[in-house]
Amino acid sequence: MKINTAEFIISNSDVAKCPKDFLPEYAFIGRSNVGKSSLINMITNNKNLAKTSARPGKTQLINHFKINNNWFLVDLPGYGYAKVSKKTKSIFQKFITDYFETREQLVCAFVLIDIRHEAQNIDIEFMSYMGESEIPFCIIFTKADKIGKMKIQSNIAAYKKQMFANNWAEMPQYFITSSLESSGKEELLAYIDEVNQEVFKNNSGF
Repeated sequence: MKINTAEFIISNSDVAKCPKDFLPEYAFIGRSNVGKSSLINMITNNKNLAKTSARPGKTQLINHFKINNNWFLVDLPGYGYAKVSKKTKSIFQKFITDYFETREQLVCAFVLIDIRHEAQNIDIEFMSYMGESEIPFCIIFTKADKIGKMKIQSNIAAYKKQMFANNWAEMPQYFITSSLESSGKEELLAYIDEVNQEVFKNNSGF
């Protein structure tokens, strides 16, 4: 897939105010400072589309971007903020779970994980929530340019081991990416294109 247009549509904290278009949506979410904005800018060929910041927790709303006029990329607030109040965090979590559990247009979520670190409990817990809620998702490992290939494979193996220990039957589909080197972009877009074709072909959609 080639991305020709990427247009910001709306930011809000109320799922009921999300776009009414019945187009497939792909939600991107991860811990603070996982490189989500950089990844979104990389795959859309637009370095200014999602706002990047050295300060974790910059994304605090549901952000919809219409891609090629036929699907939405949804940039969601992170989970596990270090520097927001408990009240603010509970508000984030509420509209994040509202989005995942009520948004009919959502066809797949991408959970972003920093490949430099071994399995983090907060990521395992979030993916367990997704699995228990039967929300389809894939994993995107980010920042692959920061460590060697052997370390990448050992960290992924550690995630597999921990997920199997938490009663997962298999590892979700995953992608290894680097925003700096634009690696993983083609594989990720090809996957989205494949899912879109199924959605539009079946016309059962949502």
